[in-house]
Parts: sequence; structure tokens; C-alpha cells
Amino acid sequence: MKICFIMYQGNMYSGGQGVYLHYMTRELVKLGHEVHVISGRPYPRLADGVVHHKLHTYTLWAFLDGRDEGAYNEAPFAFLHPWNLFEFASTRLSLSSLFFSFSMRAYRKLGELEREYGAFDLVHDNQTLGYGILAMKTLMGKPVVASLHHPLAIDKANTLREAKSLPRKISREMWFPGRMQSNVANGIDMILTGSKNSAESVSASMDIPLEHIRQTPYGVDHDIMRPLPNAQREPMTILFVGDSEDRNKGARYLIEACARLQHEMDFRLIIKDKLEKDMTVVPPLVWKHGLNRNVEYIERLPVDELVRLYNSVQILVSPSLYEGFGLPAAEAMACGTTVIATTAGAFPEFIDDGRTGVLVPAGDPDALASAIKSLLLDPERCARMGAAASEHMRRAFTWERCARMTVELYEEVLERGA
Repeated sequence: MKICFIMYQGNMYSGGQGVYLHYMTRELVKLGHEVHVISGRPYPRLADGVVHHKLHTYTLWAFLDGRDEGAYNEAPFAFLHPWNLFEFASTRLSLSSLFFSFSMRAYRKLGELEREYGAFDLVHDNQTLGYGILAMKTLMGKPVVASLHHPLAIDKANTLREAKSLPRKISREMWFPGRMQSNVANGIDMILTGSKNSAESVSASMDIPLEHIRQTPYGVDHDIMRPLPNAQREPMTILFVGDSEDRNKGARYLIEACARLQHEMDFRLIIKDKLEKDMTVVPPLVWKHGLNRNVEYIERLPVDELVRLYNSVQILVSPSLYEGFGLPAAEAMACGTTVIATTAGAFPEFIDDGRTGVLVPAGDPDALASAIKSLLLDPERCARMGAAASEHMRRAFTWERCARMTVELYEEVLERGA
């Protein structure tokens, strides 16, 4: 099967979409399929055997990420082309413009690739859902599926809830896509999600019939994410991994939980996200609650160092308000680290509360503080729970299994259109 993936932007450090693309395309190549990727900047890291077609765009974000790219320096007047100028200006204000403009460029690029490489059997969009993706289906006649890792409507609702002023609410309302993604999703052949909860959320928030959505549970690279021999876990250490600027990740509730514990116990909280100077949500809360001596900030790490970090802490906390899957929690569990997560989103689908992890209500710093205290004071329970979690993830959550399930869905779409 010849498959073309569409990825508007994102490498493995940009979030779960980049991780999904890397492992899914790698496993499809291993299964014998021909896989191409059309992507914008920041360009994804792809495995050997995956054919990468780098799409030059004029979004503000691609410009900021790729100012070393020759075209930006050697052809500055290209920005004066009306379409490029519109793309550059509008993507500062609207995510809809990013999806729309990239998808139209990808539509044109797909036509060029088919003339060079021959027809593709299927297009797999990785959460763009711009009108160019719909054109691949309606104008080119391509079978099209799309992965939706989480519905942006939930991000929008949480962001608007925390907006403190009317101008801020208006800017956030303008930022998120309106009906475009829902219209495109309903017009293509199938939507894929990583969990049952995500499927239900996508269906409810985007007006997509549940029967149009299928689940392919994601995986973990167990050759990398694993318990390390002779690893020494530092007592009383808590780890948060994620984008703390994303309100959905619930970092503020972790800080509030730690504030409740600071006079009861001595602990260290490690925030693996960005440098402190580049963060706007967590540092002010840390200062407000007097937690400076307890908190350490760590920016991006190579994968091998991230594995060592997972193996060095006593617990990982994922206090999310919503998760379509929850990759840091899954990776930590694969490394044998005890995880505290919330009952929100997909966590209950791979965490057995009390056996492979602990679940608490989302947005409840008191419950979170109680769970953290209980586990930090019981390292033997942490060790048992971490070992059970690692075995569970190794048995049930692999990228090969995800890819095989996805291929079965590809075949279903192709048979339906035959």
C-alpha cells in the first residue's frame, strides 16, 4: 500500500502529534508499506525508509522556526506575494488560517507527487483538517482518513474559561478553528483517535457521528522507554513532563497541591518543559506559594536522558484536565515509574487505579496532594505499582499493534470505496 501522511508542523519535541507520526510511519514501513510524508516546519524526525517532502510555507511560526532556511534570506520579497503575505499575517491571529493555508499547499503538493511517484492508495492526515484535506477527497478522489488526537473545542473551552478580560476572550475565540475542522472531518472517510474517551469527546464536541470514528490505542517504544538496570530512584521526587502553558495539562493544580504539602514534608518537584524565563504560568505560581526551593526546571532533553529522568524519580504526576491519551504518563509507566493522573480523558483506559497507578479527580488540588503524600511516604508501594505498570504497558500498548490496527482500518476504507 502507498500511503501519504500530511503533517502541518511538528517534530517529536512539539507534542504527541510528532511522536505519533514518527512511530506510525516507522511501523508501517516495517510492515512493508510505502510511506511518504508532506510536512511543514518544524520538520518531523522520521525513520529510515520514510520519504519526506518538506513543504515551504509562509506562516509566522514556520518563519520563526526556520529563519536559517535559504528562501527566507535569499528571497525576502516572496513575502510580498499576496497569498504569502496573507499567510504570514493571519497565522499570528488564527490557528484556522494555519490549517487552511497549509492544507491548500499540501493539496497542490500531493498532485505534484502523484505525477512523480504515481498514485497514492490513501491519504492519512495528522490533525490538520483544513479544506485542502477535503479537496484531496472530493476533487482528487483520494481515500482520506485523519487522526484527531484531541478535539480543539476542549482546548478552546478551557482557555476561554481562564481568560480574565473581554479582549483576551475575543482573541482566544478568534484563535481556535470554527466549523472548518468539523466540516472536513465529516466529509472524509474516517476519523481515528487513540482512545474511547477521545472518540466520545471528538464526537460530542465536533458533531461527528460516533460510527465515523475508530480507535487505535497508541503505543510506547519499549526498546527505549524501559526500566534501567540498577536505576536509583531519588526519594521524595515528583516529576511533571509536558507543556505547562497548555491549561489542559493542569500544571497549576500540581503547584497548588505542592503548596499544601510544603510544610508537611520536604520534596523536590522537577518541571520538564522550558526554561523558567520562557514560562508564564508555573513560575508566578511557584513564587506566589513560596515553592522556589522545591522546584527545578529542566528544558528539552535527548531521549536517553529523558529515560534516565523517568527512572530517577519516585513519582510522575499528570494533573491534566483532559488527555486524548497521555504520552508522558504512558512513557513513565513503561519505565516502571509510579504515576498519579486524573480521571479526565483517556487515563482510566490504561491506568488501573490502585494497581498500575493512582487516579484522582481533575482540577482537585486537595485530592492530588493527598495522593502525592501517600505515595512519597510509601516507596515500597511505588516500586510494586511501577513494576506492574511497566509490565502492563509492555503487554498492551505497542506501536506495532497500533499500526496493524490502523492498516485494518485502511483496508476497510479501501474496500468500502472499491
